[in-house]
Amino acid sequence: MKITFYGHACLGIQIKDLHILVDPFISGNEKASEIDIESVKADYILLTHAHQDHTLDVEAIAKRTGAIIVSNYEIVVHYQGLGLEGHPMNHGGSWDFEFGNLKYVNAIHTSSFPDGKYGGQPGGFVIEGEHKTIYIAGDTALTMDMKLIPMQTKLDLAILPIGDNFTMGIDDAIIASDFIQCDKILGYHFDTFGYIEINHEEAKRKFFDKGKDLMLLEIGESVEL
Repeated sequence: MKITFYGHACLGIQIKDLHILVDPFISGNEKASEIDIESVKADYILLTHAHQDHTLDVEAIAKRTGAIIVSNYEIVVHYQGLGLEGHPMNHGGSWDFEFGNLKYVNAIHTSSFPDGKYGGQPGGFVIEGEHKTIYIAGDTALTMDMKLIPMQTKLDLAILPIGDNFTMGIDDAIIASDFIQCDKILGYHFDTFGYIEINHEEAKRKFFDKGKDLMLLEIGESVEL
């Protein structure tokens, strides 16, 4: 499993020959100007919620690649109405895709499209591949529901928002890593704009002091599990 950080909360996940794109917000992110959305690969597009900073490039990329959009029912129906292919899910549900089992789990946030249209309820994803299992929290507050995840699966990596203000900050993300029983964390949803700028060294130190590893990738950088 190879994970590439495209900035903000956008990720590319490669499992064997399949490409999964998560929350594509690239063209509107000045910090991701080096990423060409015309070259981004996607067989599936996972959307945690409907906010513009997670969905801006969905339509363009899905039209070019033919990717299947996977999200909550309301978001998928929205894109199906635009002629795009989708697979609707809802909280607590799971489905065996060709890349592995995908479960849609709870998140605490809001979800609306840029025009104010209802975007269902936000969520996160647990991906169980053949060899590795990861948790993508999406935009969320710290929640006790996270404790349910390790009751069903053992995580190899958790991807948590750490920018504070709109989501968890560093301290709550450390508690979240305890709840999900995973000490290997990839941070995201930080530094894109002023409200969510963080001190990188301080964040890494706080995780290290708790015996945990926080990875902060540069935009375009990848990690393999």
